[in-house]
Amino acid sequence: MRKYRRFLLPFYLMLSACMPVTPADTPTRAASFSASDLPAMKTFAVPRPAPALRSNSDIARDFLDLSFKLESGRALPSFSRFEGPITVRVTGDAPAALDSDLRRLLHRFRTEAQIPIAQAEGGKSANILIHAVSRKAIHKALPQAACFVVPNVTSLSDYKRLRRTQALNWARITERETISIFIPNDSSPQEMRDCLHEELAQSLGPLNDLYRLSDSVFNDDNVHTVLTGFDMLVLRATYDPALRSGMTRAEVAARLPGILSRINPRGDTLAPNRAARTPRVWIDAIETALGPGTKPAARRKAATEALQVASAMGWQDHRRAFSHYAMGRLILLSNPQRAKAEFAAARVYYSNTRNSNLHLAYVASQLAAYELTQDRPELALSLVNPHIDTAAQHENAALLATLMMIKAEALDLMGRVLEAREVRMDSLGWARYGFGPDWAVRAKLREIAALSPLKGFRG
Repeated sequence: MRKYRRFLLPFYLMLSACMPVTPADTPTRAASFSASDLPAMKTFAVPRPAPALRSNSDIARDFLDLSFKLESGRALPSFSRFEGPITVRVTGDAPAALDSDLRRLLHRFRTEAQIPIAQAEGGKSANILIHAVSRKAIHKALPQAACFVVPNVTSLSDYKRLRRTQALNWARITERETISIFIPNDSSPQEMRDCLHEELAQSLGPLNDLYRLSDSVFNDDNVHTVLTGFDMLVLRATYDPALRSGMTRAEVAARLPGILSRINPRGDTLAPNRAARTPRVWIDAIETALGPGTKPAARRKAATEALQVASAMGWQDHRRAFSHYAMGRLILLSNPQRAKAEFAAARVYYSNTRNSNLHLAYVASQLAAYELTQDRPELALSLVNPHIDTAAQHENAALLATLMMIKAEALDLMGRVLEAREVRMDSLGWARYGFGPDWAVRAKLREIAALSPLKGFRG
């Protein structure tokens, strides 16, 4: 069974640690919408994935490390995938949004990755079973997991019965036949969608995550949650006719150059980057700093260690940026000015990293939130405006709504009240997809409103 990775809190929820939140029973102009005022939930229509812009030499190296290792670092003896057409079926009490997102994702698999995959008709059996169950059921089976995927089981009770046996050992699988995915049906539509993308991709292809990848769902930093152009390219290579289940790493390595030249000719024209491998000590430090069950002092110590390792490695990429971001997040309450400096440092390193626009959008939300508290709305506005379309392109409704709410508060502070109301109203449809129920949308509105000196922030 793969190690789940969704323990790192999504970046768009970090603002909750920035400043005090207006009490729920205290109305503000930003949070005064009645139930009938909340607009319908918005959803994304046409996917806009950016193509993989890296050399085929780098992609081949990434493919092998993704496909022949588990997250623990343990090597896998052979390549595995499904052979033949793949069927998918949803079980349990699945919200309508889940079915809609599944159909869109399967279409992407067929068109972008050229994988023969479809939903099973009627009650027929399927290769991949997506179980829509409660958060409580998932946490009872696997504490701290938001969602997870396992081979060779057909139900949650099956998993509980077999979890200490070799039946769930990915290293013993040479061909994939039956896989189950467990997704919470009582979370926000975006959380369900994110789980769907990550776990279905894992069911079909790579079993590893690599921090060195800046443009991939196969990365533990939890920035990309919708499958990227790079991810689809990796999955297309996974199901290329030149490969088959049971191949060794050497056999796959010998065929990859020809496969990639055929399906990604542009990659042959780009110079390799050869990003350094990520040492285990840095991974452990980041997971301690941002993962669950660690006391604040230990988190800060781990974040400091991650920064020291990143500096010692000489990194100038997104991993150095993420180290600064982690530190900034952890000291928001105790030292907001230093936190701002850490976020600013993260922005510098992300700016020097290819494929980091989404990362920069997250950083902008933090820096803009700080500028709001300092009554500098023009600066806050200049920070969020360039990244609103980035959030939309990457289909991150929660981040998009957050950026738009910050923009609305900035406009209010600038006296542009009618504009602010339009932007705020527009943000709510995205917030309903990103954050879920009405109470969560209202909580986010109050949280962002509390950043404004006019409405909630008191020093």
